[in-house]
Amino acid sequence: MSEAAVPHDTTPGRVGPITDATVAGWMARQRWYAAKGLDPQLRLIARVDVPLGDVLISTRFVIDDAPSEPVLYQVPLTQRTAPIPGLEHALVASDGRRWLYDGPHDTAYARWLLDAMSEAAVIDGSDAVIAGRNLVAPGELTDARVLRGEQSNTSIICDVQDGPVDQVIVKVFRVLHHGDNPDVTTQAALSTGGSRRVPASFGSLRGTWPDVGRLEGTAHGHLAFAQEFLPGLEDAWRVALRAASEGVSFADRARELGLAVAEVHRVLAEQLPTRQANDAVIDEVVASMRTRLETAARDVPAIARHAEAIRSIQERTRSLVWPVFQRIHGDLHLGQALDAPGRGWVLLDFEGEPLRPMPERSRPDVTLRDVAGMLRSFDYVAGALAHADPPVQTGSWAHDARHAFVDGYIEGIGVDVRAQRALLDAFELDKAVYEAVYESRNRPDWLEIPVRAVERLVARSAM
Repeated sequence: MSEAAVPHDTTPGRVGPITDATVAGWMARQRWYAAKGLDPQLRLIARVDVPLGDVLISTRFVIDDAPSEPVLYQVPLTQRTAPIPGLEHALVASDGRRWLYDGPHDTAYARWLLDAMSEAAVIDGSDAVIAGRNLVAPGELTDARVLRGEQSNTSIICDVQDGPVDQVIVKVFRVLHHGDNPDVTTQAALSTGGSRRVPASFGSLRGTWPDVGRLEGTAHGHLAFAQEFLPGLEDAWRVALRAASEGVSFADRARELGLAVAEVHRVLAEQLPTRQANDAVIDEVVASMRTRLETAARDVPAIARHAEAIRSIQERTRSLVWPVFQRIHGDLHLGQALDAPGRGWVLLDFEGEPLRPMPERSRPDVTLRDVAGMLRSFDYVAGALAHADPPVQTGSWAHDARHAFVDGYIEGIGVDVRAQRALLDAFELDKAVYEAVYESRNRPDWLEIPVRAVERLVARSAM
């Protein structure tokens, strides 16, 4: 969550008539435009305009038909009656009378966002509605700037005063999906539940827009989310990597991380719906594991050799006692935790698996999936160092960190997950199978890291 010094597109907008083609050409140059290399085919399906003195805040809902699967974008713009010095890089178009800017770069847009959330405003537009939700007033905006380097979203760093923090980060979602964003709802639930294991949530913005593909004719989802900004902090991956490379035990920090994850799981179970495990939901999880295995067995010969044993492990989980299903992180690893001095580990990015549809990411799941994800991440620290130049051998570092993490998690959650070892192993095995596919396609030299985990877990199941 620190500001990255990554260049962004500084190509100015076109000076001339403001047309759909002008906006389309501008969109095609942006980092968040998904259909790179294609000519945008845009359809404006709705808009919400808010006049504020000499500036017009315009939120446009635009479908791009260029890709095989149409993509819905949120395009926030500000329209000015005079050029704004310093915003040349964010100019979308100008006809000499109006200057159209990319909204997140305009301080007026950032101020409107925070106000709409704080006031829980409901704004009707042309076929769309925007509604703000307030949790805690963040304070008065004094300055704002865009966080550079992001790909799919745009985040605005807001300096504020007379509030509980000095800086707020507002994430503006460029690509929209039907359904609540779990990153918003999960972190808001944790903040409401009093947990300091996530950045404090301040509010959000939701939209409703036309969708002819749905029976009700509309769709809804999150447009933006405001939370505490924690700049300049190291993530647990970097902290762990440095410790392992220096031969320093990570056991104490891993135990603290286990406690932090357990606290997050406890609060989520209190704040959000849970459901009992039954044959139907277990079948769904096992089927998902089986799909990933079949892909890996087809693409990775080292996994294919163990495919039958893995299928057997997956099948045996049906006869085990499963815990209650609840909201979880969904994509937990060391890179998702920040080391906050005086506060301990703070977890980030609760969006779940990026490839899953939005509604699925909010479904209750098994907490052991998060535990397994973190266990795999400790293995990856040792694996990454083994592939360094020169290689660094870490001995029992990963084993000790894994053991300490589970100790902390058990202490914090009040349940002995080691008694659920067979089920935990199945989830860790599922994660390693997924990793094997990724490494075979992107980093073949690292393939042995997940393959060794598969071999270890298969061998243990045979004991």
